[in-house]
Amino acid sequence: MRELNDPDTVLEHQPGSNHKISTKKDDPVATQHLNSALHAPAVPPAYPMAKPGYGKRSAVGQQRRTHDDFALLPTRERYVAGFVDRLPDGAAMSIKQLAKQLPLYGQQAIGTALNALSVAGHLRRVRCAVGAGDETRWVSRTFWSRTARDNEWWNTYLATENASRATAPTAPLEAPAPPGLAAPAEAPAPTAVPLQRTPPEAAPDTAPPTAPPASPAAPAAPAAPAGPAAPAAPPAATARSAAFSPAYLALAELGRKDIRLALSADDCAALEPQAAAWFARGVDADYLIAALTAGLPAQVDCPPRFVRRRLTDKIPPYRPAGHSSPGTSTPAPSPARRLLVECTDCGRPGRPEALPDGLCRPCRAAHSEGGGAPSVDPAEIADVKAHMANIRDLLKAP
Repeated sequence: MRELNDPDTVLEHQPGSNHKISTKKDDPVATQHLNSALHAPAVPPAYPMAKPGYGKRSAVGQQRRTHDDFALLPTRERYVAGFVDRLPDGAAMSIKQLAKQLPLYGQQAIGTALNALSVAGHLRRVRCAVGAGDETRWVSRTFWSRTARDNEWWNTYLATENASRATAPTAPLEAPAPPGLAAPAEAPAPTAVPLQRTPPEAAPDTAPPTAPPASPAAPAAPAAPAGPAAPAAPPAATARSAAFSPAYLALAELGRKDIRLALSADDCAALEPQAAAWFARGVDADYLIAALTAGLPAQVDCPPRFVRRRLTDKIPPYRPAGHSSPGTSTPAPSPARRLLVECTDCGRPGRPEALPDGLCRPCRAAHSEGGGAPSVDPAEIADVKAHMANIRDLLKAP
């Protein structure tokens, strides 16, 4: 009887049978909107990893993972954040790779979600210097924090990372060289050969028997220099690099630091005098490269003209080499910055203080302006409707 009184119960009669089967309808109100938040997909076991030195890096001091993580974010941002949070360190963090693994959203939507996560304090994209000397290269990394952090926390954390990189001893790239140098270290034998030849010249009458033993030792002398003959190749490369000035080498390095400033050999030779003027004022190659690559536009149409203009406009003040500040015995140059923050949207590098929320000034202004739908005046809507009604009346008139 309870089923007959239930308004959601439907009686079905099967042909050829006197029995009625009661089924209960699904209540659309009770089954809709069980959970408005999308569950982040599981990370596939074959998710691509970035090259060594690139990819995701987890920040320190994060809270434990719970089901309420990212609960205050919109649906799309929460979906993307839940997936990124489960990625291992070193995973590829490019927009293209994330869009391949998240089929619900395209690359444009993924990029917008990453910008929102940067503003919310969950990630920062940085550019780190790896290596030392001529082997230095810049790699892109994404620092991720499950716990939302403010700008002050990120600035302090990235400053600590930069200080640790500047003071940490770099791994010697030529560590395996000492075993190879062991053979030249035992090379006093060739010096003993001339000592055996000099006595016969000083006293040829008193020691004639000593001359025959010197002859069998002579064949051993050519065998000893055969070991150090391998390092004879580096002088050619050293002479080739020594033929160029530091200004020329710094200009040639611009294209490797940022492809937008790639210069040809003729361009480097033409701009070399202007770059040499910078070195004459007491700056080094790192300072010159950082000054020329800072705040680049999205596209550089003519790199030589752009570099020439920056070499002229941004030339530093002249400072003699022997000049020292009051209270200091020797001028202490500031250490080269080993970590720069990149704008999450356009990739423009800068100091953490210059990129609050991980966005540069133009991208931050665009993000704040496009954050919500533009408000429409109700009076304007009424005017448009009245105008359209007037046009319809005119069309109906004979």
